Amino acid sequence: MPFSQPAVIRSRRVVLPDGERPADVLIRDGKIEQIATHGSLLAGDRPDVAGGLTDLGDTALLPGLVDTHVHVNEPGRTEWEGFATATRAAAAGGVTTIIDMPLNSIPPTTTVDGLVAKRKTAEGQAWVDLGFWGGAVPGNVPDLEPLHREGVFGFKSFLAPSGVDEFPHVEAADLEAALAEQARIGALAIIHAEDPAVLAAAPQQPGVHYRDFLASRPADAETAAVANLLDTARRTGARVHILHVSSAAVLPLLRQAREDGVRVTAETCPHYLTLAAEQVPDGDTAFKCCPPIRDEGNRDRLWEALANGEFIAVVSDHSPSTPDLKLLPEYGGSGDFAAAWGGIASLQLGLPAIWTEARRRGHGLVDVVRWMSGGPAELAGLTATKGAIAVGRDADLVAFDPDGEFAVHAAGLHHRNPVTPYAGRTLTGVVRTTWLRGRVVDTGAEPFGRQLTRPAAATTPTDRPS
Repeated sequence: MPFSQPAVIRSRRVVLPDGERPADVLIRDGKIEQIATHGSLLAGDRPDVAGGLTDLGDTALLPGLVDTHVHVNEPGRTEWEGFATATRAAAAGGVTTIIDMPLNSIPPTTTVDGLVAKRKTAEGQAWVDLGFWGGAVPGNVPDLEPLHREGVFGFKSFLAPSGVDEFPHVEAADLEAALAEQARIGALAIIHAEDPAVLAAAPQQPGVHYRDFLASRPADAETAAVANLLDTARRTGARVHILHVSSAAVLPLLRQAREDGVRVTAETCPHYLTLAAEQVPDGDTAFKCCPPIRDEGNRDRLWEALANGEFIAVVSDHSPSTPDLKLLPEYGGSGDFAAAWGGIASLQLGLPAIWTEARRRGHGLVDVVRWMSGGPAELAGLTATKGAIAVGRDADLVAFDPDGEFAVHAAGLHHRNPVTPYAGRTLTGVVRTTWLRGRVVDTGAEPFGRQLTRPAAATTPTDRPS
């Protein structure tokens, strides 16, 4: 397919691996061929630069974001979300690569047949590049190696109930067997870490008050689960990644494990870094997720850990559902946090949400790119092609106005259902244009996203902090 978009993109604020500076970026056949001094690649004087020049001025040029934690839900629960809507939202938010979680689709991606169903359904629908995680559930250890050979990026397990019956959580013996097998085949284990015994012992008070829901998912559930997981990783030698860390109390456990030689990384999410329990209105179940959004002091500690390099990635955990399952009062629901579906839709808003708070805390675009592009690409083993503006990488690029502001209106978002806890907020940072492999993503034209598989020799992320 020809690349019809400009072959040179120029900006006074190109965010490169070694910092931000003025530059010209030359694109050929969907790849970054050269990064040159600002103003030096004059398309009119270069007959080989047939695509022309786009001069962004002071609008920043970022690498496309990589989001390794997206629930697309198709097939089976397409009314919740689908490949067309999710990837359109991704592109609008500057995300050029997503990796889809093995649930809440039906069938889940716990067998090769389930993976084939996913791939077939996604064909011709993706506005960005996408890959797939597999799932490790009770009884499917024999399926892990075939899925690994088929190119899934690793295997997700829940240590507590997932919320859907077709993807059960693993008990201690299941986890031991799954991690031992993943260590044998060289696969990455990604884990939802909450302890079911701690959750069962916590007070369960239905109703509209967020404080009651928060008490039902205490931080101890995360620390107990992470401690048990790390012990199992020590015994098996598996490489493990902790998903959506909401509680800063797990951070000392991760530091000690790394000192002990355990191969462990962790991520957190925009909602844990930008929202706080004190802000959640009664009945506003758009804020419900598991593990939950915690208090402001905890949020500050997560930011400190992020700044210190203790998280490899900031990713969305985009987990939408239909409004009726969220039980939102404006849709006629009860606003009962205990009964509502737990998931936050934020794929389109992660970059401006994080930039709004990061800038307030003194961080720059280089930091945001490291957290939301380079780090996730490293986690998934995609650094040969994704995650940076660098020679030889895919020309996945984002024109980002760091000073622009916009008010979030849920009905204007591209994901399938107009539910978001960011509704009504004013965010800083506007995505102006997204390029995928050198072409502008135009959602009025044909989608041209590709399906990715795990590179055969994927680079293992270094233990953090470095």
